[in-house]
Amino acid sequence: MRKRRRNNRGLYLIAAAVLVVGLAFALRSPQKCAGGVGVLAGASGASGAGAAASNAEPADILKGKTIAFVPTSLGLPLTEIWSRVMRDEAERRGMKFEVRDPNDNTNTGLQILSALIADKPDVLVVHNFNVQLYARDLKRAEAAGIQVIQVNMASNYRTASYVGADWEQVGRMMGEDIIRECGTGSGRSGKVSIVQGELTSGTSIGQYKGLMAVFAKDKTIQVVSSQAANWDATKAFDITTTVLQQHPDLCATVGFWGVMQAGAAQAVKAAGKLDQVRVYSSGGDGKVDCANVDAGLFYKFLSYDSAQQARAIIQIASLLLQAHLPPDAMRTDNYSSLYWMQKGKYDPALCYDWTRK
Repeated sequence: MRKRRRNNRGLYLIAAAVLVVGLAFALRSPQKCAGGVGVLAGASGASGAGAAASNAEPADILKGKTIAFVPTSLGLPLTEIWSRVMRDEAERRGMKFEVRDPNDNTNTGLQILSALIADKPDVLVVHNFNVQLYARDLKRAEAAGIQVIQVNMASNYRTASYVGADWEQVGRMMGEDIIRECGTGSGRSGKVSIVQGELTSGTSIGQYKGLMAVFAKDKTIQVVSSQAANWDATKAFDITTTVLQQHPDLCATVGFWGVMQAGAAQAVKAAGKLDQVRVYSSGGDGKVDCANVDAGLFYKFLSYDSAQQARAIIQIASLLLQAHLPPDAMRTDNYSSLYWMQKGKYDPALCYDWTRK
C-alpha cells in the first residue's frame, strides 16, 4: 500500500509539472507590461487516488462540465466583466456557467457556498470578501472533489489557483510613483492620504504593505491619513474632504479600488485641487476606469485588465479538468499583468464594455 501511494504521488507530480508548462504557455501575454504572470507553485501533497487517464478529446472532456462563480456582488463593473467574459469563454468550450450572487451579504455568501458544495460543480470560482470568511468552506469544497479558483481577493486558505493582481506589487508601483511626485526633491509637501477598502481584504492588506514598504525609504513622505472606506465611493469622498480641510497642502491620495477612489477624486475636484493633489488608484473596471482617467479625475491609474483575468480563469479551469488532478494536487498563482493608465496614454483595449451585445 505504501509503495502504491508513493507511485500515485509521483504521477501527480509529473502531471503537475506538465500542467505548469501548459499554463506558462497558455497564459503568456504578447504585450509588454509592468506586472506579469506570477510564479506557478509546484504540487502540494496530493492525497487519494487520481482519476484514470483518458484518451478522450479535450473538447469531449470539457463538454457539459459546470463552472460556478460566486462574486461578492454582481452589478459592479468588475464582477460584470468577469461574469460576461467567463460565460463566453466557458460556453465556447461547451461548459455550463452559472453565477450565484450574495449581493454583498456575507451570510448569504456562506449559504451559497454550502449549497454549491452539495451541488458539486466541477469548478468553483470565488471572489472572497476577506481573507478568513470562506476559508473553511473552500477546504470543504476541495474535499468534495471540486476544483477551486480564487479571483483577485484571496483567502488565507490556498486552493488550486489564484488569478489576480499581486497586491503588494500594486502597492509598491503606486508608492514608487508617489515618491517621484511627492518625495525628496519634488518640492512638494510629501503628505499622502491612503483610502483603504475593507481592512481584512487581501486587496487592502497587500496594497498597504507594498505602499508602506516603499514609503519607508523616503523620510519626506508623511501618511497623514489611512482610513477604510469599505469600497464605498461616498465614504471615500467624505474621508478625503476632511483630510483636505486638515491638510490643504496634501500632495497625493491613493485608494485601493478605482470605483471607490473616484469618490476621493471628486472631493479633490470639489476643492479645486486636481492640479495640486495627485490621485492614484488601481482597478479593472473597463470603460468606467477609462472615463475617469479621461475626465482627469485620476493622475495615474494602475489597471489589471479584468477581462484578461476572466480568460485566464477559464484557461486554468480547462487545464485542471483535462489533467484529471485531485483538487489538492497543486497550488498556483497567476498574477495579472499591470498597465499604467494616464489621460491620453493608455491602451483602449483596457476599456472593456460589458454592456455591449
